[in-house]
Amino acid sequence: MNENNEQILKQKLRKEDYTIIKNLNNVHLENFISDYIKLCNPSDVFVCDDSDERISFIRDEAVNTGEEKKLKMDGHTIHFDGIDDQARDKANTKYLVEADENFDKNLNQIERNQGIEEIKGIMNNIMNGHRMYIMFFCLGPQNSKFSIPCVQITDSAYIAHSEILLYRQGYKEFKRMNGSNNFFKFVHSEGELENGVSKNIDKRRVYIDIKNNLVYSVNTQYGGNTLGLKKLAMRLAINKGSNEGWLTEHMFLMGVNGPNGRKTYFTGAFPSACGKTSTSMIPGERIVGDDISYLRVIDGKIRAVNVEKGIFGIIAGINQKDDPVLWQVLNSPGEIIFSNILVTENNEPFWEGKSDTIPEKGVNFSGEWFKGKKDASGKEIPVSHKNARFTASLDSVPNVDENLHNPAGVVVGGIIYGGRDSDTSVPVEESFDWVHGIITKGASLESETTAATLGKIGIRKFNPMSNLDFLSIPIGKYIKNNLDFVKDVENPPKIFSVNYFLKDNNGDYLNDKWDKRVWLKWMELRCYNEVDAIKTPTGLIPKYSDLKKLFKELLSSEYSEESYIKQFTIRIPEQLNKLDRIMDIYKNKVSDTPDILFNVLEEQKQRLEKFRNELGDYISPLQL
Repeated sequence: MNENNEQILKQKLRKEDYTIIKNLNNVHLENFISDYIKLCNPSDVFVCDDSDERISFIRDEAVNTGEEKKLKMDGHTIHFDGIDDQARDKANTKYLVEADENFDKNLNQIERNQGIEEIKGIMNNIMNGHRMYIMFFCLGPQNSKFSIPCVQITDSAYIAHSEILLYRQGYKEFKRMNGSNNFFKFVHSEGELENGVSKNIDKRRVYIDIKNNLVYSVNTQYGGNTLGLKKLAMRLAINKGSNEGWLTEHMFLMGVNGPNGRKTYFTGAFPSACGKTSTSMIPGERIVGDDISYLRVIDGKIRAVNVEKGIFGIIAGINQKDDPVLWQVLNSPGEIIFSNILVTENNEPFWEGKSDTIPEKGVNFSGEWFKGKKDASGKEIPVSHKNARFTASLDSVPNVDENLHNPAGVVVGGIIYGGRDSDTSVPVEESFDWVHGIITKGASLESETTAATLGKIGIRKFNPMSNLDFLSIPIGKYIKNNLDFVKDVENPPKIFSVNYFLKDNNGDYLNDKWDKRVWLKWMELRCYNEVDAIKTPTGLIPKYSDLKKLFKELLSSEYSEESYIKQFTIRIPEQLNKLDRIMDIYKNKVSDTPDILFNVLEEQKQRLEKFRNELGDYISPLQL
């Protein structure tokens, strides 16, 4: 460490904070911290180790600074982002890329030197008048093959508090590193504030430096742009895993209970608004994680961990009937941060979908709110933002799995891909094998948009493995990594697809919200071949007799043969249309598509055409 950096640490840090840093004996870390103290010029620096005392200080500071306010229930607080700072800023989230680097042109990017000059210009002196918080975290369980140590610099006590809820403490991980530079780095500043929210939104930037495992985030408070260890770290980890032979996936991780006390672990990738959280949180099963998983091959088996230990979840639509697990969490005392919902006159949280009775007035992301309030364009302001969130620890969830923090992770028995599809895919289907599953279920994943998000329904968005927004490597390479992942695995997990959104000709859903309990149990049984399946051109589907039995056992309902036929009819024209869409994307928009993808899709097309010639466009499962 050079003398100048040492002097900066001694001048800016109190003795106890300086000691916390020096005890890690890591020159790389010391240089990183001193560089950004010098650049950002905070008025004060606070270093958090793993101690309860220092963690409590940050919780209190989030309230003392006004970034959070206490609500009526013990432990509950509310945070508001600015009205124009309520979602991920995709346009200004960019990779720093060398001028001559062969980087995937599908990914948003900026030339490295230009980007660094810009971001450092914005960050120069940006923390003057602010306190800098230096935090240590661990992605994945502590002291594990999955562990990735991280250091977070931020001037937001709200962000620091949120990450305490979401991530495992990492100070001990840095001690175990013995001075290594193998850690992720995050620098965030909310920038100049006006009425408590980021003012200079026009200078909001999120820049990702894969080369140095570093993420910059400035002039924003919204968690999707600022919680560095979440989707921003995911981009770093995808690249790291690609280089080292493991996977970072946008997947939940859950345990499904089987017969005789058996439990089988599933990962699942679903685009937004496709049932990912509701599946991972389903009553009667066990949740390990709801969002991001690391997967490694260890001793010939695929094992997975939840990268996080908490939930940064969308709160819209959560109610007592449909979401009993989350409802219990959100209505019990305990540490929860609500963001961008309504605070009622009784100082209680209210959000869209909580109940049919909407309060007359309160305070929300727009300030003082009342029924019928309109924004500057004349549009009515909802009671809470559609992207309103809650942040909570998974330890507060009643059915959290005992292996949440297991350093060895859990053995993956099945992988699920799900999308919003009104007219093509059956409710549940098993692939023929790993390669068929990765290509036809994962790499071919697409989902229909909803009116709530884009104002127009039915637009099918291509989203391979539900990971497109977070890829830091070329799409073709990512698919090849998934295909090659099982080369040392004797019995790879089975791969399934689910579709909770199939509709009839009248536009009515053919599935009930709780039918997914049946699909999960069928998939669990299929992992051990304890029920038979029917072979179709696109995969393996359940037999009617097995589903009839499961509906009776799990839901106490009679499952009719008519429902079975409607749900599991093979829709040949729609399947062929989907294949054409996917093949066109990989031929014309992905430059490095592996040849095997086209071979597998072409084989599926030929099977579909053969069945159509023999049995027609729409084939009842009872004909197979």
